Amino acid sequence: MVHGPMGPGGGMGGMGGGRMREDAEPATGQRADLRRVLGLFRPYRGTLIAVLALIVLAAAAGVVSPFLIREIVDVALPEQRADVLGWSVGGLIAVTIVASALGVSQSMLSTRVGQSVMHDLRVSVFSHLQRMGLGFFTRTRTGEIQSRIFSDIGSMQAVVTSVMTQIVSAGAGVLMALVAMFALDWRLTLFSLIALPFAVWMNRRVGRRRRAIVRSRQEKAADLSAGIQESLSVSGILLGVTMGRTEALSRAFAGDSRELADLEVRSEMAGRWHMAVFTTLMALFPALTYLLGGHLLFRDPTGQGITIGTLVAFIALQSGLFPQINGLLRVASQVNSSLALFARVFEYLDAPILISDAPDALDLDPGTVRGEIRFEDVVFTYPGAEAPALHGIDLVVPAGKHTALVGATGSGKTSTGYLMARLYEPSAGRITLDGHDLRDITMSSLAASIGVVTQETYLLHASIAENLRFARPDASDEELERACRIAQIHEHILSLPEGYATVVGERGYRFSGGEKQRLALARTILRDPPVLLLDEATSALDVATERAMSGALDAAARGRTTVSIAHRLSTIRHADQILVMEHGRVVERGTYEELVDGDGTFAQLARQDAWREGDVQGPARR
Repeated sequence: MVHGPMGPGGGMGGMGGGRMREDAEPATGQRADLRRVLGLFRPYRGTLIAVLALIVLAAAAGVVSPFLIREIVDVALPEQRADVLGWSVGGLIAVTIVASALGVSQSMLSTRVGQSVMHDLRVSVFSHLQRMGLGFFTRTRTGEIQSRIFSDIGSMQAVVTSVMTQIVSAGAGVLMALVAMFALDWRLTLFSLIALPFAVWMNRRVGRRRRAIVRSRQEKAADLSAGIQESLSVSGILLGVTMGRTEALSRAFAGDSRELADLEVRSEMAGRWHMAVFTTLMALFPALTYLLGGHLLFRDPTGQGITIGTLVAFIALQSGLFPQINGLLRVASQVNSSLALFARVFEYLDAPILISDAPDALDLDPGTVRGEIRFEDVVFTYPGAEAPALHGIDLVVPAGKHTALVGATGSGKTSTGYLMARLYEPSAGRITLDGHDLRDITMSSLAASIGVVTQETYLLHASIAENLRFARPDASDEELERACRIAQIHEHILSLPEGYATVVGERGYRFSGGEKQRLALARTILRDPPVLLLDEATSALDVATERAMSGALDAAARGRTTVSIAHRLSTIRHADQILVMEHGRVVERGTYEELVDGDGTFAQLARQDAWREGDVQGPARR
């Protein structure tokens, strides 16, 4: 497997692995079966009935030709009947034209249905993943997700768009041909089907082998896709070059690519020798049928049992039957192996949505939200973790006030912020907004009420204006400028040659860390939420820029509830209350001055912060 630039066990390569974990999808384990795949076609029953009718008509037209040939051989030519010859030849031409027209119409309708099913499946997977919650994505690599949506579903396209109709078409053709063959001579028909049980058994065996190989191939392709996504991103290139791992990454990629190529060959060649034997055997049957038919004709030269025309017509039907049986078995094997692809996609569709709207969830009007947040004996454990991240948290964030959460790394302050935004749900206890349990509020209205700016800034590969309007698509240019002025980024944007039309680059790498964070602040301010959650939102700003922004942030926070998760204590000096966290518990509460004078955990953090900023006087003398 191609790992990230730091290799297995660390850095980008160790994030989440390439598979869905059992804790991320406990409800899965169902195996995709043909009945579930066929269920994807249920919304298009009307069109499929029309396709089936066209297939049956085409198959019926196909078996008419041998009977016309028999008339030509047994009647028109021996008796020199020009009329019979004329209408028989005309019938052959008409059947060919009709069959071609029916084939084109059937192909158009079946392709349209197949593409609609593909569209539905892609949208279903994407929409389901959008609601999976943050925990799922912290354990699953982006490349793995992309592989399932594009590679797996793309590989299923041939099955969905054409193979299903091929099965029906070949099945109808085989059925019609068998009926016609029995009508011509039942003895020759039974002789023609001697090898069919062997072919069916062989096909099932080959299908099982191919299914296992296809699943391994898709898993390796997903690993390769994840490796590409991680290693060839801007972050991956920087890490690979600075760590001197570019050659190692190339070698690892070459190894994975070779394994994938070998699996592709194995998938393509699985059962080929078996099918070759069956194809050879089928090719011999017409000759053997001539031999058996000749002996039957010699025993009954009057032609009452079998005639030359009957034998020729039967061979014509048989010559069309065997390729259809061969194709039907080959397609059935392909469908059987493709169930591995459906199983991988269904795993995502079956993954439980851990955070969703309650049936009677309240749709809050952000304009009426006061912004009081309460934690009532909240316990929280990350999925898959043994120890809780938060223990019995009780706190109140007053409406319209500025509350700061501080503490050392791993103290639980970011986890507390995640719970406020309902990115996770508490394992015990409850969290309320204006007295409403967050679990009783719709996700959309909660997102409109609580604006979040995280330490990990994410910008789309689009223009500045498009990035800002991601928060409010209907925002005017004046509103964009106002938000950017508050975030102290407007003047910098105007200095760019293309202004607000400037493309930020992948993940905003054309901008410094501070500029990206100010753009993220402007994007959230544009939404004007009643509650503002700042998770280390100014961590990338230099001291001068941060101080210049403090007044603007105070103005933006006026009249709304603000929660700051801070590492740099100078940013929360004027907070109405400060909550100090340690080992997942709130250990101190108070204002900046009260906590500094208390000479507790906060006072120690404040002294460390002052030394980092070069102020040897210490915080108490400010």
